[in-house]
Amino acid sequence: MVYDITLIGGGIVGLATALQIKRQRPQLKVLVLEKERRVAMHQTGHNSGVIHSGLYYKPGSLKATNCIRGYDMLLDFARTEGIPYDLCGKIVVATKNEQIPLLENLYQRGQQNGLNQIRRISLGEMREIEPYVAGVDAMFVPYTGIINYTAVAEKYAEKLQALDGLLHLGEQVIGITKGQSLSIVKTTRGTYETKLVINCAGLYSDKVAQLSQDQPVNVRITPFRGEYYELRPERQHLVRNLIYPVPDPNFPFLGVHFTRMIGGGVEAGPNAVLAFRREGYKKLDINFKELWETFAWPGFQKVAAKYWQTGLGEMYRSFSKAAFTKALQELIPDIQEHDLIPGGAGVRAQACDRTGGLLDDFAILEDEKVINVLNAPSPAATSSLSIGLTVSEMALKRF
Repeated sequence: MVYDITLIGGGIVGLATALQIKRQRPQLKVLVLEKERRVAMHQTGHNSGVIHSGLYYKPGSLKATNCIRGYDMLLDFARTEGIPYDLCGKIVVATKNEQIPLLENLYQRGQQNGLNQIRRISLGEMREIEPYVAGVDAMFVPYTGIINYTAVAEKYAEKLQALDGLLHLGEQVIGITKGQSLSIVKTTRGTYETKLVINCAGLYSDKVAQLSQDQPVNVRITPFRGEYYELRPERQHLVRNLIYPVPDPNFPFLGVHFTRMIGGGVEAGPNAVLAFRREGYKKLDINFKELWETFAWPGFQKVAAKYWQTGLGEMYRSFSKAAFTKALQELIPDIQEHDLIPGGAGVRAQACDRTGGLLDDFAILEDEKVINVLNAPSPAATSSLSIGLTVSEMALKRF
């Protein structure tokens, strides 16, 4: 069989893209290849389950436009398919006076992105919403919610297959050969002829992109692990919903925060430490070849030179529960070290260019035969149906 479109990666973005293609062009033969035995095994299945509002992203960027459009699409999908979610809202808290201008900038950015229901709140109202929080100023974001993204991705897969889309699990792509009219995708279990390849391989998106390119791909995925603790059940009353700090505008991570989970419980974290392998969910998970590739990348060397102090602080918190607790106490002073039990971890696929730029926006590169989604970190899960629509429209121009 010759496939019209072969997608690589059974995470939430790849599945959403395949689903959007089949919704628009049911007659096309669409195949999704996923190396794991289940969908959503990596970034999708290890994130915090937050439905993002679009607050943080530069107005007009792909992140902003896709998050805001994708937010409504996600909620519509969840309602239609009976997937539980909760728009519980969150507060963003300035814990120091010097953060107040940054909070105001964030508020203005949210307004520019159309979030007209966000509001600055008094300290009294902050304490009404979250009684145990400490801060000097705050903002309430009613749009933010929680959901189980693995359940969402599994439902995408189910809907895709109902439309006669194919999903092959346990097949890792090991080669792509572009031909005049067709490309050959080689996996660990076979070969497939296809008119178009779409790469949504997440943590390995740069590697998959390189399979089809004659010139070196100019970005490299740098894996950052985010580690969580959970609050003991008897201390979960300290957090009602979601509590976030004002983020450092120079660093592409939001800082440790508190998140109530849709299945129950409260997560605290994540930090952001360099992972020693791309799918390294534990501190001692090491792949020496992948680690060397990270260290050898000129862009990472520039990032390390710029952020070494921040990186050392994150690493220290990774190995010191006391230091992690101290960071959390800036938001909730009552939190104690014994209130925290080890939780899960996720690995973020952060694209880094050769000049040391940590790509802030989604990055999608294409040629006639291949579309590469090279950077799709948070809020990719919230934005998935919108990113899927964006990529599907790029693809369908060829048909």
